[in-house]
Amino acid sequence: MRGSADLGKWRVALATLLLALLFLILPPLTARAAMNIQQVTSPKGITAWLVEDYSVPIIAIRFAFDGGSTQDPEGKEGLANLMTGLFDEGAGDLDSEAFQAKLDEVGAEMSFDARRDGTYGSMRMLAEQRDGAFDLLGMAINHPRFDQAPIDRIRSQVLSGIIANERDPNTIAQTKWLRAIYGTHPYSRPDEGTRQSIATIMPADLAVFHKANFARGGLHVAVVGAIDAETLKQKLDAVFGDLPQSQALAPVADVDPKLGELVEVDYDLPQTSLQLAYPGVNREAPDFFAAALMNEILGGSAFTSRLYEEVREKRGLAYSVSSGLVDHRHANALVVTTATRSDRAAETLALVRKVIKEMAEQGPTEAELEATKKYMVGAYAISNLDSSSSIAATLLELQLDKLGIDYIQRRAALIDGVTLDQVKAVAKKLLSPEPSIMVVGPALGGKG
Repeated sequence: MRGSADLGKWRVALATLLLALLFLILPPLTARAAMNIQQVTSPKGITAWLVEDYSVPIIAIRFAFDGGSTQDPEGKEGLANLMTGLFDEGAGDLDSEAFQAKLDEVGAEMSFDARRDGTYGSMRMLAEQRDGAFDLLGMAINHPRFDQAPIDRIRSQVLSGIIANERDPNTIAQTKWLRAIYGTHPYSRPDEGTRQSIATIMPADLAVFHKANFARGGLHVAVVGAIDAETLKQKLDAVFGDLPQSQALAPVADVDPKLGELVEVDYDLPQTSLQLAYPGVNREAPDFFAAALMNEILGGSAFTSRLYEEVREKRGLAYSVSSGLVDHRHANALVVTTATRSDRAAETLALVRKVIKEMAEQGPTEAELEATKKYMVGAYAISNLDSSSSIAATLLELQLDKLGIDYIQRRAALIDGVTLDQVKAVAKKLLSPEPSIMVVGPALGGKG
């Protein structure tokens, strides 16, 4: 086995190569990284972050309302998910067919998505058609019809997915996994609901949910493209200005994922999936960047991580292996995932745990840390700022995470300021506890 010094040199060399490739495509993105983000507030008090960009005649808007599927009433799980499938199925005086014809006419793309902590929406439009596009978006947000025929059709589509997933080992495993680590918390419930719960959802339920969740007090907006601040102010009021001021959300408790659990879903499969959950770190915590750097070294980077080197490169046990920080509003975790041949699952799990234990006890090397800092700083623009839609999505997430409008400018210094001792400390804190483990495949007969 190579020594830690050799591994560190290998990772530095590979990271340097990756950075060289990055810098070939970074120049076009440099201006984006230094872009001017304006905070725009409309006469009715709607606030948005705006980046004016006239390089292409496109406007992208992304927005989110606090709440999401955690607000599904007990017994009506899947309500938020069903609602988001109906916003382009009729609004105001336009039925489903007429509304979608109008969307096609103005050349706009509109979508909605229910996630655990929020209901997200987006529209991408031609600048010359912005008036018609914004009118349709405002109609959908303020006056969705929730007609019975579209409800039944979308419900049928959701039900088909639920029935198909009832036979899927990974979906069955994920359901057991969430119950094991979250108990009765709303995070343990399936976003799409169950056969029984979606059957109970009526138009009145959708209307009540919409009124409670779609309010200005829980709204976050980001806009990128060919539109100026004064015009945007008018559009913000037209789209969102008539919504209620305050949301009526049910309280959701914070929860720590339960550790030390073993969830085994015994299927006779040629490949076994493995998942391990460790404690996480809040996005606003002082040691977040130390945790992010540690995670990148452990399993975040596809080609330079310790897990990738030990599990795939040296032993060929898996095609991929990765770790990631999971950051929900009410829970956080560090999750490691991989899949391997079932006859080598116990060996793979033992190796993964060995690599994690070494990181917990020793932390990374200085060389690993410095190479990872350079990579994380250099790759940000490519991952987050490569199109108007991705910039809008990034700005929205920055708002939701309360990171400040100048975060993109501050980010490199925050990363560079992390010390090796801080990374070692967070590695010990997060990776020392006994994890919860999920095994999907033939039983291992132990935790490895």
